[in-house]
Amino acid sequence: MGPRPAIRRLLLALVALAGLSLVVAPGALADALTPESGGSPNADEIDSLYKLTLYVAIVVFAAVEGALIYSLIRFRYKKGRVAAQIRGNTNLELGWTVGAALILVVLTVFTFLKLGPIKDPPRSGANGYRAGTGALYASVDQPEPPGGVKLNVDVNGQQYLWRFTYPNNAFAYDTMVVPVNTTVTLDIRSQDVAHSWWIPKLGGKFDAIPGLTNKTWFKIAKAGTYEGQCAELCGRGHANMLARVKAVPVAEFQQWLSDQKQAIDAANQAAAGARKTQSPLSQGNE
Repeated sequence: MGPRPAIRRLLLALVALAGLSLVVAPGALADALTPESGGSPNADEIDSLYKLTLYVAIVVFAAVEGALIYSLIRFRYKKGRVAAQIRGNTNLELGWTVGAALILVVLTVFTFLKLGPIKDPPRSGANGYRAGTGALYASVDQPEPPGGVKLNVDVNGQQYLWRFTYPNNAFAYDTMVVPVNTTVTLDIRSQDVAHSWWIPKLGGKFDAIPGLTNKTWFKIAKAGTYEGQCAELCGRGHANMLARVKAVPVAEFQQWLSDQKQAIDAANQAAAGARKTQSPLSQGNE
């Protein structure tokens, strides 16, 4: 009987240590109560809107709970005491009604002020990538970036990976390479089941649905890598359906895009030659 309490305490300590390691991990502490930001202007605007709403909610919660606790203590039951019969308080009732209405007005105005910067793609920077002008942006309610200068990437969700297709028909899997200081617009779709595109630091989450194309954008100011993954349970390989956006200088992106296209064309030509060599017709001619 002696060792059992010690073993129990050791197990509890190990469980507590494991839980603490998860809590203090950098990923767990990053924006634990608010959306991630810092990668793209739309993500920053979403974060600021969320924080304003959160701070107002905290103040309202503290005021309501404070009044409730005060009332419970101040007017608690005492033996022999008869509760006063209160018929109403007009000033108090008008005060909390007008106060709640003003809070809703402030939140509504601030939300509408933020919706434009969140939804509308901005102008690409002066040193941004210049290709891709003049192409139509297939959306009924999201406008073109000012000047029409952008890089449009087709994002195709597949079980269990992401395929990124560029305007020159080059493509890549899992890692999207983009130029800095450039407005990047995304056409998000799926070819099999429902997926969800989400790179937290680059904006909101958008569903990839078969037969439907969703639109979003981001603009990255400096080189870096941003991690994400499919946020919709899409099958047994869902946890492995990761996504990554890598922002590089414009010259480096142009070289990568050219090299990617050449490698794909060479692989297609080699595959076509192999199929021709192995076809029954060509073997019969031999």
